[in-house]
Amino acid sequence: MSLTPAFLDELRARTLLSGLVAKTVKLQKAGREFRACCPFHNEKTPSFYVNDDKGFYHCFGCGAHGDAIRWMTDQRGLPFIDAVKELVQAAGMEMPEQDRRSAEKAERAKGLHEAMEDAAKFFIDKLNGIEGAEARAVLKKRGITDETARAFGMGYSPDSRGKLKEALKGYGDPMLVEAGLLISVEKKDPYDRFRGRLMIPIRDVRGRTIAFGGRIIGDGEPKYLNSPETPLFDKGRTLYNLDRAQAAARKSGRIIAVEGYMDVIALAQAGFAEAVAPLGTAMTEHQLERLWRIADVPLLCFDGDSAGQKAALRAAHRAMPMLEPGRSLAFVTLPDGLDPDDLVRAQGPAAFEALLAKAQPLVDRLWESEIAAEPLDTPEQRAGLKRRLAALADGIGDSNVKHEYLAEFRERADLHFGRGPRNFESRPQRGGGGAPPARGKRDKRGNWVPPEPPLTQQTRSLQAGGLDPILAKAVLAGLIRHPAEIARHMEVLGSLRGASGALGKLFEAVVDVALEDRQLDRTKVLTILAKSGFDQMASELLRADTLPFSFTRPQAEEKKAREDLNEAIAVMVARPAVDAALAEATAAMLERFDDESFARQTALLRQRQELETRLANLMLADDENLED
Repeated sequence: MSLTPAFLDELRARTLLSGLVAKTVKLQKAGREFRACCPFHNEKTPSFYVNDDKGFYHCFGCGAHGDAIRWMTDQRGLPFIDAVKELVQAAGMEMPEQDRRSAEKAERAKGLHEAMEDAAKFFIDKLNGIEGAEARAVLKKRGITDETARAFGMGYSPDSRGKLKEALKGYGDPMLVEAGLLISVEKKDPYDRFRGRLMIPIRDVRGRTIAFGGRIIGDGEPKYLNSPETPLFDKGRTLYNLDRAQAAARKSGRIIAVEGYMDVIALAQAGFAEAVAPLGTAMTEHQLERLWRIADVPLLCFDGDSAGQKAALRAAHRAMPMLEPGRSLAFVTLPDGLDPDDLVRAQGPAAFEALLAKAQPLVDRLWESEIAAEPLDTPEQRAGLKRRLAALADGIGDSNVKHEYLAEFRERADLHFGRGPRNFESRPQRGGGGAPPARGKRDKRGNWVPPEPPLTQQTRSLQAGGLDPILAKAVLAGLIRHPAEIARHMEVLGSLRGASGALGKLFEAVVDVALEDRQLDRTKVLTILAKSGFDQMASELLRADTLPFSFTRPQAEEKKAREDLNEAIAVMVARPAVDAALAEATAAMLERFDDESFARQTALLRQRQELETRLANLMLADDENLED
């Protein structure tokens, strides 16, 4: 089967984009276009436009842009080929010819899908009938409303070996066995797999039933029973509720993975529609990739018991080889013995939202796990910790992320064992490959001056005066309060030596201070800056009650303040380059208005939004400011 550009152009021409979008978004006529509040991000003023003449949608707020096919893949979460098939059917077109084997496979899958849908209807009917009274009582006891049960297609399988088989006999036993609805035993007639259970349909991204999960009514084992793997159902590639959660996740900007489908249902009823769950297995690479297609940092919220926390750690280790810049995981830790269902029923949605707001970064979860794994009393045990941490970092595929993890683990180990940060000294390169290391020189007074950094785009942006003055002041105040961090960021700070204005000169003075004396404390820094005429500026920074960061406060907890300062420096240095690139991309978009320029602008908008979020997370709340 070949999807030619001509075929796809014809499909787009036959699809009324506004009609497609209006199925899930309320549109208003605006001249020759339609407008609405963007479905891809939260906004109060409409900035999302649909143009039928040109066949595309565009949001001037977040940069979302695309045609009918892109709408199906981005907003509905469908794979490309499934998006095309659905649009083809709606447009009354025919897909290009398939080869015979593919056609037979598609026909077989169609029959299985129909059988699963009829099974789902059978279970729903039984839940609402006389036989479902006990199952309805279970739902009521768990606080699941009738509306929620209908939304998730919940049903009941009678405690019988043959009622489903009889109801679906038109499909034949072999197909029902292949669909996982019947169990086949040698020399015996097949019989119903699910008996006496609360039934929950498992759907694919298109919302089609592909499997079932069954919870026992009353006592019995196993408590939960899932369909076996079938031509429709691959447990390791499926996330429960992804079909319903993906639109909510794109709007909220987060995706939450929990352990079981009852947790997902309870969270959805409590207002957290962006929750999904693996299906009785550890989180797989395929499931992690699914999550990352929706959010850069999925939230993993497994049960608070030992088994749940071990599952979370396994997911952390499995994610390591796939980490990329900006792509990670965060972990929500529930009180011991509680799952999300218990928590929202006992304490309400606000309690769960509070836990989400305190999600633990992946690096923290790994560090805490390794610190607690073994005693660290002897040199050998401490060496073992470092070896385990290095092995974790070495498993990361992306070289930049690997380097950052290695550096982070080294610093944490040094601080944990009371050794303090290491002196900043460049080491000569080994071997003869590559260019020789850049050498510094001495000025007229005999002081060593580091080499000028290469003029990267980032450095040019900084030297052009692109620093955020408030953030730059906060960083300077933080460096003066925590001078040991100056050495760690010497290369970055060196690139600021040419920044314009008083801030640039003060950055230069701070670097010179670190070069004169590696064993610095705040008093020494202030003394040396005073000799250079910066005493008043430095003192004003330390008195600046308007700087809303932990690392600018004298009473801040040292470790947290230094971590926040490091993050603020990273944001400060990255933002000017992103802003410059975004301005250039926006100008290109307005000039050309093509897919490439839109994609570039969208990516940069996301980078800018990520930086703003990172910075907002560092700011103190108003009540914390008042306390100072």
